[in-house]
Amino acid sequence: MNIDEHYMKLAIALARKGRFYVGPNPMVGAVIVKNGRIIGQGYHQRFGGNHAEINAINNAGEDIAGSTLYVTLEPCCHEGKTPPCTDSIIEHKIVRVVVGTIDSNPLVSCQGINYLQSCGIEVKTGVLEKECRHLNEKFFYYMETGLPYVTVKYAQTLDGRIATATGESQWISSEASLKFAHKLRAEHDAILVGRGTVAKDNPELTVRLVKGSSPLRVIVDSELKISPRAKILQNISKIPTLIATIKNPDDARFKRFAATGAEIITVKADKKGQIDLKKLFKILAAKKISSILIEGGAQIITSVLKNNLANRMVTVIAPKILGKGIEAVGDLNIRDLDSAKILSVQKVSRYGNDIIIDGRLK
Repeated sequence: MNIDEHYMKLAIALARKGRFYVGPNPMVGAVIVKNGRIIGQGYHQRFGGNHAEINAINNAGEDIAGSTLYVTLEPCCHEGKTPPCTDSIIEHKIVRVVVGTIDSNPLVSCQGINYLQSCGIEVKTGVLEKECRHLNEKFFYYMETGLPYVTVKYAQTLDGRIATATGESQWISSEASLKFAHKLRAEHDAILVGRGTVAKDNPELTVRLVKGSSPLRVIVDSELKISPRAKILQNISKIPTLIATIKNPDDARFKRFAATGAEIITVKADKKGQIDLKKLFKILAAKKISSILIEGGAQIITSVLKNNLANRMVTVIAPKILGKGIEAVGDLNIRDLDSAKILSVQKVSRYGNDIIIDGRLK
């Protein structure tokens, strides 16, 4: 590992500190080095707050003129919620900038690098690029495709059941796994479930077991049949909630649920008369939702997989056997092994007695 990679690795570690608070912005870390010493460091701490470069500059213990800035993502050059970072870099006479990866945001996308170079600042790019892109895989997918990055998460028994034959599912996984699930919620902009999950489990869909913000709650309910007394509709003033339906605004049920304070949107139906999930995801993307965590149920999970809308799968496997019960994934119309969905396993970990497999769909 060379010296540039060493400092970039430190910047990546700093960036991860913002993982629960910066979405839909990317996680970014920055380190300022002068005469072989770190004199400033910072990270993007919260959405709407100072960018990593500014925090590193503000935290510097001495004059930073003549220093090198290491930053995991290309510095911005446009006016957003904060001023351009490139202006501060130039103003403080930083002479070299080492960038992990180029920003896919069309408002930046090499413009920050080009501007710094035009001002006589040496810029090096692509240092630990793979690691820096993986750090913000959700952000890059959103920027480059215009669709939210979709994570499918479910807990199942050793024999592949997410519930008993009667529909009971609380709790298949351990308490430690539930805490992990809440971390996943805090890392996404939205959490999505179907009407059946609301009816059977009556979840709150909030972040409670870890520090972090609760994401937008999205309920897929084609016919608007969920109970108005469901927990998810009781604290809408604190946590934004959206219900997707195929009903029109003049429908009585549409008006009734709109009165609860939830946002109700009409989405075109697919060939089976259900909500077209890809169209829903496009609507959410337009609302700046860059990532979605899907927590069920089986119908939603199956539809997402069948239509190739999922990027990541997180499966919690509990050491329990139910025999007959509800499958996690239904019929994908796969009739031969060559057509199987293939995952690249990124991590296998243990929480309590459960095993968690975290993979990416190819």
